[in-house]
Amino acid sequence: MKIKRIAFLSLLLAVPALAWAGDDTTPTAFTNAEAVATVQTNLDYVWTLVAAALVFFMQAGFAMVEAGFTRSKNAINIMMKNLMDFSMGSIVFWAVGFGIMFGVSKSGWFGTTGFFLSDYSSGGDPWVLAFWMFQCVFAATAATIVSGAMAERTKFTSYLIYSVVVCGLIYPIFGSWAWGSLLNGNGWLEGLGFIDFAGSTVVHSVGGWCALAGAIVLGPRMGKYSKDGKVKAIPGHNIPLAAAGVFILWLGWFGFNPGSTTAGSTDIAMIFVNTNLAAAAGAIAAMLVSWAIFKKPEIGMSLNGALAGLVGITAGCANVSPTSSVIIGLIAGGLVVFSVLIIDRIKIDDPVGAISVHGVCGAWGTLAAGLFNIGGFTTKIITTQLLGIGAAFIWAFGTAFILFKLIDATVGLRVSAEEEMEGLDISEHGGHAYNDFQTTSYMPTGSVPGAPAQAHAHATAYGHKLSEKTV
Repeated sequence: MKIKRIAFLSLLLAVPALAWAGDDTTPTAFTNAEAVATVQTNLDYVWTLVAAALVFFMQAGFAMVEAGFTRSKNAINIMMKNLMDFSMGSIVFWAVGFGIMFGVSKSGWFGTTGFFLSDYSSGGDPWVLAFWMFQCVFAATAATIVSGAMAERTKFTSYLIYSVVVCGLIYPIFGSWAWGSLLNGNGWLEGLGFIDFAGSTVVHSVGGWCALAGAIVLGPRMGKYSKDGKVKAIPGHNIPLAAAGVFILWLGWFGFNPGSTTAGSTDIAMIFVNTNLAAAAGAIAAMLVSWAIFKKPEIGMSLNGALAGLVGITAGCANVSPTSSVIIGLIAGGLVVFSVLIIDRIKIDDPVGAISVHGVCGAWGTLAAGLFNIGGFTTKIITTQLLGIGAAFIWAFGTAFILFKLIDATVGLRVSAEEEMEGLDISEHGGHAYNDFQTTSYMPTGSVPGAPAQAHAHATAYGHKLSEKTV
């Protein structure tokens, strides 16, 4: 048995030697380095595309959050908007947006090459394809943020128009200022040292400020504010659906932030940890603050607190410590509660809190990336961060406000009162999200002056009175 074992081991050792004997090339330090580099390159591609898939899945999370936080009569409309965000956004980003954002830019204001993915040709460097895919899912995220703030009262045709403009123009131009050099561009803001690793401002604040403009131009939902100016709750129809959406978004953020390395490296470990800690801290802070205000731990605020923490850490996830991430998340979680209440108080109707979560907490996260910079902060860093925050607001809010005014003056931005009361699923899409279930309005009889009689009758058929919080 011992002789057989020795013979077997000798045979195993002889196989590589026989293989090398028939090969004129022997391994060297140079060829080994080439092999290692090839493996690393392949890993970078795989990680970037896996991260892109995780970010794509966030589209489902956004759809579920928005649908859950709104009424059942608009669920089809919300699913259609999120479907078209990614579908139309992908095409316009391929045709125009990617070139504006990452094309060659002599001025530092926008790119002028790379339209229709012309930077790639058969047999050329395929990295542009992987990079485009990762950036495409980011563009769709910026557009879908707007959807939540304008839910339940926007014409579907009008939504398609502004979704295309956000993905093809508004988001890419600011993106070129902050991230252009990631490929062929040269943005003026990144040249100043602006820190926004994964997009607290580039993606989230841009989307949030567009949402603010849309909500202002569109106006509040019918019945949201009483005659004496009090805020009236319009409860979402499916909080478990919204909660599932938040968990999906939390998962997707592990692609959003660590994936922004576009490299399979050890750097992603700290980014993962920072992302998770900030989200957890945000949820806890929002729960505690809402508990103190409403005397109960409020689920909607707690869910938005987790998202606020995620948005808040997105800018600084690669350059702050885990302890700082907890602080950033705690502040974001408390901030989102007060922001939601203030925005409601000034009569801007945002059904899902998108302006607060993405706009306000995106700005906080961008400032925090400078304040908690692991290498220390200077006046120049803070000034640059504030400049980027201000530039994003002026550009995104200003252009979106003009866009929404133009849409409103031409094709119209808002559905009729009758269509809003009936629900957009029927008027815009001709269907019911929940067949065989009766769906009704939450509107109390007489709460909306001038509303059609049949809408009041529909509301009266709903027998019980909903509890409402007055801010």
